[in-house]
Amino acid sequence: MTAIYEHLFPMYREQAGLPDQDRIDWLRRDRWISLPQADAALERLEDLLTYPQRGRMPCLLLFGSTGMGKSEIVNRFAEMHSPAYDVSSGIAAMPVVVVQMPPEPSDEEFYIELLRAMNYADLGHFTARGLRALAHRCLAEFGVKILILDEIDKMLAGTPRQQRVFLNTVRFLTNDLRIPIVCAGTEDARIAVLTDPNLADRFGAFELVPWRNDHALRQLMASFSGLLPLQRPSVLDVQDVRQRVLALTGGITGRIFRLVEAAAIAAIRNGREMIDASSLDDDDLLLPLLSMQVVAGNRRAVYRRRA
Repeated sequence: MTAIYEHLFPMYREQAGLPDQDRIDWLRRDRWISLPQADAALERLEDLLTYPQRGRMPCLLLFGSTGMGKSEIVNRFAEMHSPAYDVSSGIAAMPVVVVQMPPEPSDEEFYIELLRAMNYADLGHFTARGLRALAHRCLAEFGVKILILDEIDKMLAGTPRQQRVFLNTVRFLTNDLRIPIVCAGTEDARIAVLTDPNLADRFGAFELVPWRNDHALRQLMASFSGLLPLQRPSVLDVQDVRQRVLALTGGITGRIFRLVEAAAIAAIRNGREMIDASSLDDDDLLLPLLSMQVVAGNRRAVYRRRA
């Protein structure tokens, strides 16, 4: 008789019946899970996408600690507004362009990355001025409505002069094209934008804050109980589990997901088929990140001293 796995959401019950290695492979894949802060950030981006052109376009700074999901949010937004090609007119439309900041914030390197994001490859024979002209022409021809600069804090690796030049480039782009620009990065990104008062006056700010032990975290942990392909019900939306999760991860989204993934894989391999508070204290649990290993080691050392 086929197991029903009623503790899981209906769309995830099939995965629980797969062989162990298939379930582990499923757990390790990237997938989008709707989260309150991420959904709110996507709404802000949607507002910018439909903003009418005017002389001074609004921009947005999306910032937070490493691992809070900034890149995932901007990539999700780009997927929701993927490029389209009109066969009848022969015109390609690319409403959203996401650019990874180059390691060195020079004008030339930036425009190369921008053109690569628009699927240009052979750029070696262009001068810096030629790259700039080509990039501006392509942004206009493709009908780009939002330009997203990911990992903007990399610009701080440059000299003060390079930083000023790059910020001038950002201001010039939004003035020339009359489109919103979104900058994503860490807290350093906020500091970088604040160094230019003219830019700071144009940028709204959306901070992705770490999770706290509140209703939102309880909902997240409860959702894990319903989607992890484990064959027994997990106990995750309780106080002691939430406290352990926050202690090990600092409330960072990426760390929480990696921790739950590691605990679920361990539960499959050891045959428990469920996760509870004791799963996170298991000395045999292979914590996926060095930061978690340090926290867990310190906590166990305290317990030994108390004993």
